[in-house]
Amino acid sequence: MTFKPGEVLMHDGVRVTSPARTWLDLANLVTVDELIAVGDSVVASHGTDFPRPKVPLATISDLNPMIAAHPGLRGMKTARLAIDEIRVGADSPQETKMRLALARTGLGEPALNHMIRNGWGQPAVWPDAAYTQHRLALQYDGSHHSDARQVRLDDKRRTVTERPGWTEVRVFKEDLEGDKPFVLELVKAALQSRHRSGDVQNGSRGRGHARTDT
Repeated sequence: MTFKPGEVLMHDGVRVTSPARTWLDLANLVTVDELIAVGDSVVASHGTDFPRPKVPLATISDLNPMIAAHPGLRGMKTARLAIDEIRVGADSPQETKMRLALARTGLGEPALNHMIRNGWGQPAVWPDAAYTQHRLALQYDGSHHSDARQVRLDDKRRTVTERPGWTEVRVFKEDLEGDKPFVLELVKAALQSRHRSGDVQNGSRGRGHARTDT
């Protein structure tokens, strides 16, 4: 196996491959969607206004040259298919799974970690995904959200989200299973409800937007 300059680093005295090269090496071992999830994790970042700022391990601009530098590497087809669907903002494999399920339908691709401000214009909530035109916030809640303290925090989050006129949709692991995951029905129902109430108008397909006629 050949490594190009910058693809091997020292970490705590141990030689390791760079995050971008590690991502590419995994292309021969995982599915396209799994590689997208790994890529999302590698490029995940948050600014200083986010509750937990985060610096990415690598950027999408780092991954693209890595593919170009190793055209004959095994798994290259998987890598080329995955790279176009990697996004900054998904903080877990389940959030990636939710995003992909939505983006690959007529609902369109949601925005990730969109900032919702309170009535004083201050940052208040960062939903995992959002259809901003429709003021629809999606929160993926893992198993730890059944904890009593977390339940109270989630209730507070919903109140803060809905006060400025947004709707929150909570998504759980079982909502992401299967060929036609239930999250699609959850989002369609929420969009139709908002449309009927006159809060929004039909939007166009695209990032951060959703159709109400799917």
